[in-house]
Parts: sequence; C-alpha cells; structure tokens
Amino acid sequence: MPRNQGRHRVARRTKIATGALGLALAVGGLVVTTTAGDPGRAGADETDGSLYVDITTVQPNVDEVPPGDGASTGTFTVDCGRNEEGHFNADNFIAQPGVDNGAQHVHDYVGNLSANSDSNNESLLASDTTCGNGDRSSYYWPVLRIDTGNPESPENPESPESADGGNPASAPEGWAAESRRNATMRSQAKLDARMPRIECPDVVTELPDVPDPAMGEVNRELANLDAQVARADQRLDSARGEGGPDFVRNAILGPLADRRAATIERIATAMSRFGQRIRDLRDLARCAERDTGDDGLDNGLDNGGENSEGDDGQDDEFAEPEGENFELPGNEGEIQQAADVDLTFRGSPAGDVSAMPQFLRVLTGQAKPTANGDELARPSFTCSGFTDRLIDEYPICPEGSQVMRVHDFPSCWDGQNIDSPNHRDHIVFPDEETGQCADGFTAVPQLRITLTYDIPREIQEAGQYTIDSFPEENNNPASDHDDFANVMSQEIMNRVVNCINGGQRCEE
Repeated sequence: MPRNQGRHRVARRTKIATGALGLALAVGGLVVTTTAGDPGRAGADETDGSLYVDITTVQPNVDEVPPGDGASTGTFTVDCGRNEEGHFNADNFIAQPGVDNGAQHVHDYVGNLSANSDSNNESLLASDTTCGNGDRSSYYWPVLRIDTGNPESPENPESPESADGGNPASAPEGWAAESRRNATMRSQAKLDARMPRIECPDVVTELPDVPDPAMGEVNRELANLDAQVARADQRLDSARGEGGPDFVRNAILGPLADRRAATIERIATAMSRFGQRIRDLRDLARCAERDTGDDGLDNGLDNGGENSEGDDGQDDEFAEPEGENFELPGNEGEIQQAADVDLTFRGSPAGDVSAMPQFLRVLTGQAKPTANGDELARPSFTCSGFTDRLIDEYPICPEGSQVMRVHDFPSCWDGQNIDSPNHRDHIVFPDEETGQCADGFTAVPQLRITLTYDIPREIQEAGQYTIDSFPEENNNPASDHDDFANVMSQEIMNRVVNCINGGQRCEE
C-alpha cells in the first residue's frame, strides 16, 4: 500500500490570488513541497486556482511496502468497461441507503447495472453487469467534469473539446431516461427487500488455498452452492402460503442443508486429494430464512443491518440531476468519460489473502473533509508517467500526460461483518510500514481503482475540471472517494484469491 496516504497535517487550502504558490503537504509523514506556476484563469465558478498543481513540481512520495517472505504478489484485473452504458445517479446505497439523490453529487458506475439508493443484496445479485466475467459487484465514484462557463461549449467549435470518448451521458438517452430506469429499479429493489429469501454462510471465505489441480472441481462445487440457494429462493417464493409454521424448515431449509453438506464434502475431498486439508465446514451447511423485519428492510445475515447508519428516516428531499450532463447545483459541466478504468485486486506484502464475503461494503477516501475533518481523506490524483507521486489537488500534467485518479481500498477485514455503523470499522487499512493487519483482522484482496482521463492541457491550466462533491466541499479535490460492494460469486472470488496467492497476473 502506498505509505503516502496518512493524515494531512495542514488545513484545506484557502483561495490564493497570486501567480506563484508554495504548498507544504504532510503525506504519510513525508513533507512534500510543491510550487506551481500560474494556474491560469479560474473556471466558470471561480474555481480556486490554488487547488491545481503542476505535477512536475511534486517530489515522489509513494513508497510501497516491500513484499516479505510469503507475500501474496499476484494481481487479478476485471474488465467492467468505462460506463459506456451511461449509468449515473446521485445516490449511495452504502452511505445513504433509501435516500434518493442523497449523495448530492453524481456517481459514475461500472459493474452492477442496478445500483441506486434502494439497492439491497437481492437486487444487486439479480442485476445485469458490465463486467465481462459476470462479476456483479458495484464500483462507483464521483464523476469528473469540464466546465468552461460557456453553456454552448459542446456546440461551439472554438471551445476546448471534451475528453476522448466525449460525454457518456448523451450517448444513451440522457438523464430523463436514466431517471426513469432508476425509478423502475428502485421499485424492484424495494419489492426484493420484502420478499422471503434464504441466506447461507459463505464457504469460500473459509477455504485455504486451493491446489491448482483441484481448482476446476472446487469452482464447480462453489457454483453449485450458489445455484442451490437460488433454487431454494425460487421454491420459497412459489410456496408462499403452503403448509404450516414448520413448512419452510422441513421442506426447504432441511433439504438445502443436506445438499450443501454433500457439496462441501466434495470440496474437502477434492482438496485433500492433492494434499490440502480444510477444517470441518459442516456448520456452514445450515441456512436460514432472512428476517426482513417489520419494515421489510434487508437486515442481512452478518451484522443485523447491512446499511447500519443509513438516512432512511431523513425528511429532506434533495435535488435531482438535470439535463444531458446530470447537473446539480455546484456540480455543473460536461461529464468526462474515463479513457481507461482499471479494477485490480492485489495481494498483501505480509502474507496470503483470504476471500472477501459476498456483499461486503468497502469505502475509501473522505467525501466531506471540510465538514467532517480530513483524517480519512487520501491523496488520489496524479498524472500518467508520474504515478510515484499522489496529491490531493488537481494535477496539471505535462503535454501528452493524462490525468489520473488512484483509489486504494482498505484490505483488513474483521472476519465477521459485511458493514459497520460508520462503514469503516469492519474493514481497515493495514499498517503503513509493515503491511500487516491488526490483531483480529484478516488480509483480503486489496482493490485499486485507477481512472485515467484525457483532459486537454489548456483546461487543466485554466482550472476548469473538477470532481463532483457535496455542496459544502465546493468541488474540493481532497473529497475524492470511491465505493465498492462485492457481489462476486463464490467461484469468481475463489479465482481472485488463488490467482493472487499464486503470484499470477490474471485478467478477466
């Protein structure tokens, strides 16, 4: 993990009108002095020019923890596209569940195509995905915009052109169509949350490394486990109203436990055939009917509330994005499609990684560093060719270099919960110096999302590109953040873990 991502020991920058700027940043304990020349004229909304820094003036500050003996050095990259589908909304089902437009800024999505404020485990699992390997996980971050202050700029041939790929919002049918689609998905998600469902413990999280010769058989059986639960859900749905109070236990849960026990035994046999022993996993065969509670909310199996600190009771109504660029007050301009979206899971320098549980929620960065403090903020901006340095300002890149955002996620899981009240305590970052997880935490694959943009040099110099933010952050680059919900099948997660622990470079 880059060690440059500790606490910031200086306050957020105030507006500076001079042409030369000296900034002292504490980045992971290393003081970095940057000097930027004239950042150019302010953007349409008088963007703070002090927040744009010439990347060539920044000293290298990224220092990866060197791998120790037994480190897991492989990587697993999943191709989920660049949001060519135009999936945008101002929701956040992790941090603001059930609150339409509660993020107050627009998110850019890849992976799961149904993600919105009302998403729950069942609606995510039933969705289509943009990922080529079938990964239904949801990956999302604030959009990046160009705002030249000219509302006619998209049609003005003399105005700076948008990034390569143009405006993805106008490629589909625009915000009106996306709003209708989101409304339909919200209704379905609410219905899904009230439907009876079967929930079973993950088996893949309890498996040690699978021997290569056994991988095919183990993956088939993990897929069988998922299919068994899906069939049990169908049976539960079709059998509503049948039998007495013991019907579900005797007709559905009992037979399901028997089938799961036999499948788990076949997994153990396949692994032992090649010298790998596993603990007795028979306790994982038993499943339960989900308790949706009186309000019908999806309470989850692991922590009694997958969205533990939601704003479900909030009375506020938030503005809905408008127009082909999904604009909100304070978040205007043309959305830029990333030239490249890289989703790579990495290992631990301290040892092997274990599987993530399905439906694990993970956040990185601080969306409100001004309002809540910047302890959780993490520098994320850089330029291609300069990835040995990360800053929490907008970079001005040399000609031919691309603007980049690099988001590293926490990777030490508490082994029990898919979420926590603050969405942070259940999964944390490893030690910056050693890469070790704290006692009681287990290393899981670390997600790194790298976003690359073709932003014209003159736009960078003029300070006319920003990320969306909460209103009180005023497009503060230090508010950059990223969200991930793991909806991989057990089979895919098993491939991820074994690829990483085996030191391979896998791409799907």
